[in-house]
Amino acid sequence: MKGLIRDILIALVIVIAITLIIKPTIVKESSMQPTLYENNYLLVNKQAYRFGDEKRGDIIVFRSDLENEKGDKKLLIKRIIGLPGDTITIGDGKVILNGTELHEDYTLEGETMGELDNFTVPEGQLFVMGDNRRVSVDSRSEEVGCVDESRVMGKAFLRLYPFNEIGGLY
Repeated sequence: MKGLIRDILIALVIVIAITLIIKPTIVKESSMQPTLYENNYLLVNKQAYRFGDEKRGDIIVFRSDLENEKGDKKLLIKRIIGLPGDTITIGDGKVILNGTELHEDYTLEGETMGELDNFTVPEGQLFVMGDNRRVSVDSRSEEVGCVDESRVMGKAFLRLYPFNEIGGLY
């Protein structure tokens, strides 16, 4: 009997530890195509930025002020483009980061809609965009704006479904 109780306690500790570190997430929309598609099942590392800093290109999940049909706050999945202090210009379909044009082979259309002129990302915030720039509601829009680092739930690091696309996210 002691062995069974010990095994149950060990299993419980493992489950609690995993839920503190990893959050499963399902992609609900098309704003990250072609990298992520609707109904992709992802794992998010909730501790990724506890011991390290965000990096440009990371795919993050964060709490937004946007609401779903039920009135709940939406979780959004976007790519980090700008870090605090970075200067971003968007025009003629291009993104200029700190004076250098970004070559973003992960975007769906290969161009970025919108206009932004020498915008400096505030301290403690991130400038994020979806890979499907034509439909993504992201830091270019007033509804989302820059994302406060405290709203970041974690870094998406692994796609588990569909099974033929299992692998790390970069």
